[in-house]
Amino acid sequence: MLLTGKYFRSLDDKGRTPLPKPLRDALGHPDRGLLYLAPGSDGSLTAYPEDTFATFADQLAQRSPTQQDVRDFGRLFYAQVQPVEIDRQGRIRIPSDLVQLAQLTKEIVLLGVRDHLEIWNVSRWENYLAEKSLRFDQIAENAFKNPLKEVNRSPDEVDVRPTQPR
Repeated sequence: MLLTGKYFRSLDDKGRTPLPKPLRDALGHPDRGLLYLAPGSDGSLTAYPEDTFATFADQLAQRSPTQQDVRDFGRLFYAQVQPVEIDRQGRIRIPSDLVQLAQLTKEIVLLGVRDHLEIWNVSRWENYLAEKSLRFDQIAENAFKNPLKEVNRSPDEVDVRPTQPR
């Protein structure tokens, strides 16, 4: 499953929005199914297919419960996650508390982001895009840096020159 693309949609008065057919097909649930809606990053909502949500939950369960951030994140995250069904017309209903959390208005944008969907307020998305797209090359370079290479330098890559006294 590979979710990609940007789709502008509307929310109706009941908080429903249609999922575009390419996304429904990629999810493997063209007419029915279940997604888990959760708080996302940068002011968005995240919609996880069941298998992706289970993988995410397993990864979080591997973290130490003695770490305060792990406990805090688990409480804040799971308390707000809500399962939503894809209805026969290919729509999902976004619960009102999540609509408020993401400051969604009538016009929204759905993004396919590899293994999940993001749901954004259109103006918030446009601001994010305007800010980040100017740094696309730098962001891409940083995203693909090999962190192990930085830590595991070979001895000939280490700078052993003495530092000058101050």
